[in-house]
Amino acid sequence: MNVDTVIVGGGLAGLLCGLSLTRQGLRCAIISRGQSGLHFSSGSMDLLAHCATRTPREALDALSLSEPGHPYSLVGTTQVLDYAQQTEALLRDCGIAMQGCVDQPHQRVTPIGTLRQAWLTPSDITLAPAKGERITVVGIGGFLDFQPHLVAASLAKIGVQARVGEIDLPQLDVLRDNASEFRSVNLARLLDDAAQWRRLHDALLPHAQVSDKLFLPACFGLNDDGLWRWLNETLPCPLSLLPTLPPSVSGIRLHTALQRQFIKNGGMWLAGDAVTDVIHDGQTISAITTRNHGDVPFRTRFAVLASGSFFSNGLIASRDGVIEPVLGLDVLHSSPRESWTHGDFFEPQPWQRFGVQVDATLRPQRNGQRFNNLFAIGGVLGGFDGISQGCAGGVSAITALHAARQIAELAGGCS
Repeated sequence: MNVDTVIVGGGLAGLLCGLSLTRQGLRCAIISRGQSGLHFSSGSMDLLAHCATRTPREALDALSLSEPGHPYSLVGTTQVLDYAQQTEALLRDCGIAMQGCVDQPHQRVTPIGTLRQAWLTPSDITLAPAKGERITVVGIGGFLDFQPHLVAASLAKIGVQARVGEIDLPQLDVLRDNASEFRSVNLARLLDDAAQWRRLHDALLPHAQVSDKLFLPACFGLNDDGLWRWLNETLPCPLSLLPTLPPSVSGIRLHTALQRQFIKNGGMWLAGDAVTDVIHDGQTISAITTRNHGDVPFRTRFAVLASGSFFSNGLIASRDGVIEPVLGLDVLHSSPRESWTHGDFFEPQPWQRFGVQVDATLRPQRNGQRFNNLFAIGGVLGGFDGISQGCAGGVSAITALHAARQIAELAGGCS
């Protein structure tokens, strides 16, 4: 089977890269082994949250001086900002409604009620409330993955008049007998049914009548934000949602929307599959075989590694070091093993910066030899800490579009 590009990994980076390529008429296949990190995220995306006091350009310029190996520094400030705007447009074209833009970062409310700077946030997720607002944080009886008292206490510290409310929804009783089933995704499968909308509305109404705004755990809206929009049209005050412990309804909805658009564009989605062999001569990849299509190799002009970090086995750690398992690419990591962590759990951990070594074009290397038609993007890259720097989603988006741009240019020159 012949394609222009094979992407290994179906998370945020892989999907954005695939969407960009298919929009330009290139035939693209994504190999997705299982759930992506989006299923466990809030659905929000950070660009560089740890530099909240600077403009994005100032923060990126400073980063390029202090950390020349960071993916943003390799791409360059002007291109990072350009790709960020392209990401915003791409999400809109996919029908994904987001709050925020690269020129105006905002603060969103976290699952524990604290504030965190963000670049893009789903339209139904809570942004920072104004001081003095009367907020009711509504919990759902028996739902343990959201703690309204903790949220209200955190909001009170920033001057919000926060109170706690609770609703009991008898239609959820079918889930209560098994605590492992009483999770946000299972709640959403029930509440998204239009027959349940009025019951949820009626339970929220008494709290809405005495509040300026309601905060509710994000436990509905797996496929779209229809229920959220309807509640905001029918309740006497606005309603916003707060992320819960994983799995994340908002993250799953984002992944589903991107995946749906990729397939609509003509992309091939290989679900539950994995790479078994990569055929190459040390510099150029010519074909990739997979577990489910072993007899039919994918002959490709380009390949993109978007396999993620340790969480998704895009990187694997052992006592002897850290490896990239698909091709054995050169990996940035420190030694000895004792240097991988700090004693203080809350300090940034060195292992978070481990990952595949690339050049400014995002081409990786193996035993010091660079591949000509392979690009690495997203969490598999080394040189950044997505958690402490607040840039995980941004790195995925920016590097995805940077790789896609180069592939499109090269493919046009080869055609």
